[in-house]
Amino acid sequence: MNRILSNEELNRKSVEEFKATEKTRLIVVLDNIRSLNNIGSVFRTADAFAIEKIILCGISAKPPHREINKTALGATETVEWDYYEETLDALKILKEEGYRLASIEQAENTTSLEKYKVDTKVPLAIVFGNEVKGVSQEAVNFSDDVIEIPQIGTKHSLNISVSAGIVMWELFKSYNSKP
Repeated sequence: MNRILSNEELNRKSVEEFKATEKTRLIVVLDNIRSLNNIGSVFRTADAFAIEKIILCGISAKPPHREINKTALGATETVEWDYYEETLDALKILKEEGYRLASIEQAENTTSLEKYKVDTKVPLAIVFGNEVKGVSQEAVNFSDDVIEIPQIGTKHSLNISVSAGIVMWELFKSYNSKP
């Protein structure tokens, strides 16, 4: 029998300990996300994998907000975040700072997520798009890579918070694997 661990047994970090933790060299850019629950969920996942930062753009709501907090469960206090009115402005700054940019989208000439090779010496920013329209075409055009999550069912997309969780986990594994 496997006993479920109590919260005390999980040895979770305090906010201060988390902020002092070495972060995964990954920034998540949210391009016009309309659902506050999706935003909160991305914050929570970013906390789980010690992601460097979230950048909220356009219509994406900003903390503090009751609806974001419902799903973030305090992660807006641990994960660093920033806001830009225009996604392209954020991407230009990230590129100037040496980040490789990858849009998560279904497009021509994509790389399937399981085949994407991360250069762990280069920080990476991943862009997730609006629930209906996806990543903007200008953000896709400005990106160095376009990564697609393979799907074999009848639906043509995943919820943005699910996509973010899948991609962050895969990239987290790449940045934290031992050679």
